[in-house]
Amino acid sequence: MKIDLSGKRAIVTGSTGGIGLAAVKGLAEAGAAVVLNGRTEESVATAVAEVREAVAGAEVTGFIGDLGGEAGCAALVAAHPATDILINNLGIYGPQDFFEIPDSEWQRFFEVNVMSGVRLSRAYLPGMIDGGWGRVVFISSESGLNIPADMIHYGVSKTALLALARGLAKRVAGTGVTVNSVLPGPTLTKGVAEMLKGELKPGETIEEAARAFVMRERPSSLIERAATVEEVANMIVYAASPQASATTGAALRVDGGVVDSL
Repeated sequence: MKIDLSGKRAIVTGSTGGIGLAAVKGLAEAGAAVVLNGRTEESVATAVAEVREAVAGAEVTGFIGDLGGEAGCAALVAAHPATDILINNLGIYGPQDFFEIPDSEWQRFFEVNVMSGVRLSRAYLPGMIDGGWGRVVFISSESGLNIPADMIHYGVSKTALLALARGLAKRVAGTGVTVNSVLPGPTLTKGVAEMLKGELKPGETIEEAARAFVMRERPSSLIERAATVEEVANMIVYAASPQASATTGAALRVDGGVVDSL
């Protein structure tokens, strides 16, 4: 299968690292012109340079802005009024006991993880519908199904994305536009690698430490290791492709089999 996104425009939110950056590279490699997003000039410039180094001839531009609020989303739309592909990847996480999470933190997680996707989908979907083609992908998580006891607020926000994607898929039914969610499981991002460095045993690699972490924290994993960011990005790029034309309203799991469900 050769995915060709030549002539397509894509926006990936929260994409200066991890899964988002891998998705930018994958989309650029398929020929899309991609807008990469981060909150600081330094992080955006570094990420753009990394994409251009990794993908010869990549057409990638950076947008600096915090999309976790209404003003940032409006600024992005003003700078880039139309897109064919929208990857709602922006998200925050962090463990905190339910009884210690104040309303303000619940609201912050909802604003960043859910409302950023609501606002941008509302802005870009009409143009996709008018053009008769478009792809919207929400990056949820296996935590949206397997709610972590130490991150209930995070899990709830990721469950909300599943409902949002499904509802929007129904709203745009028959237009040539698809809306899906992708559910990564434990993934070896740079952030996870940094966390694990402090736990390394003598002679142990990061990959081995990640495997031990997965088997300890997600023992139901069927691949018995962490996924790579590229493995998750492969699913995102597929969902954004013409080949995925009959896939919509779906929750596409890249969780390594963590969720014990048929």
